[in-house]
Amino acid sequence: MLSVAPWLLALSVAGHLFMVAFQAKMTMIDLLVYRNGSPHLFSGDLYEWRLDQYADVFPLPFTYPPFAAAIFTPMSWVPWEASRWIWQLICLGCLYFIVRTSLKLLRLPDPRRAMMWTALTLWIEPVRTTLNYGQINLVLVAILIGTLASARNWVGGAGVGFAAGIKLTPAISGLYFLVQRRWMAAVWSFVAFAAVYGIGWAISPSQSDKFWFQLLGDASRVGPVGSAINQSLRGALSRTVGYDVKTGPVYIVAVLVAAALTWFAVSRTRDVLALIVSVQMLGLLVSPISWSHHWVWMVPALLWLVHEGGHLLCKITAGLWVLLTGGYLISFLLLAQPNIWDFPRPWVFVVLGWGYPAAGVLTLVAIGLAARRERTEPRPGGEEAADGEPSRVAG
Repeated sequence: MLSVAPWLLALSVAGHLFMVAFQAKMTMIDLLVYRNGSPHLFSGDLYEWRLDQYADVFPLPFTYPPFAAAIFTPMSWVPWEASRWIWQLICLGCLYFIVRTSLKLLRLPDPRRAMMWTALTLWIEPVRTTLNYGQINLVLVAILIGTLASARNWVGGAGVGFAAGIKLTPAISGLYFLVQRRWMAAVWSFVAFAAVYGIGWAISPSQSDKFWFQLLGDASRVGPVGSAINQSLRGALSRTVGYDVKTGPVYIVAVLVAAALTWFAVSRTRDVLALIVSVQMLGLLVSPISWSHHWVWMVPALLWLVHEGGHLLCKITAGLWVLLTGGYLISFLLLAQPNIWDFPRPWVFVVLGWGYPAAGVLTLVAIGLAARRERTEPRPGGEEAADGEPSRVAG
């Protein structure tokens, strides 16, 4: 199989680029938001602006911090057709980097294996929807997995702070440093985040004040919490009970359970990729909004479950991820729901709507069980540090 990996990757990429060329299901609506909305940072109406194109039901707002708008603004200087191609090529490169880095952490550095997995994961639902919408998920995952795996505290911290300055959800990655007791990396992440916040504030104090002190935490502004595309615990719970649970008791209990399972997964493992995946699963579960395309973190999770997880539950969970994402479950549920706002669902759709959160929870349990079977095996990055700190990959 590995011998044909280069050809498989070439065919896979060619098929994707064909879709880009002929715009088949490739509206890249989120890329339009990034590109067309960002210049409004400088006119002072960034968070009043809406994209009406392709979004009659819910005109899309710009939902990222001001620093992100500053980063995206150069896109507006490039013709739209060129922007589409540039972004797609960047995302394809990021997907390969994510797979290659994950396999290196698993001590499987063969580039042909990375080619094979890239060719296959290119067609699973979270990756496809990220590419179809022109989303930034693959870029952020590449930044985070590349820097978190580094033994250099300033590299890891800067990566987390920079990514969190673009989109707030990567801030959960700071827990990785706390679990590993890498206090200086945590400090660096705070310094980097403060720096990018300062840049945004310097460019537009009014827009920074509005985002951080008025709009932050308003999930309804981001989109429909109850839609099947929201695969967070809050989304699944809301569809189950028939209304938005918000941050009420039901949601708090679910967050506590997710946190406990994450601790179960990370407390006894020295596996760098397992730690990274566990922290990211927690972030996806507890975030108010985790669109199905945010779950591109299941790519390194799947690689770990297949290649490293020796427990039977690891194989079962890997199979579940393949079934859910290869079968395009969320796309089916989106077609089946009457609209994006109504919470009531037939019970079968309510159950199916738990797909990604259930697989995320099982991933945490599988990592925890596997860690307890192989507690003494050295992990990537060499021997355990003399101070008892978990081993990690130098970068």
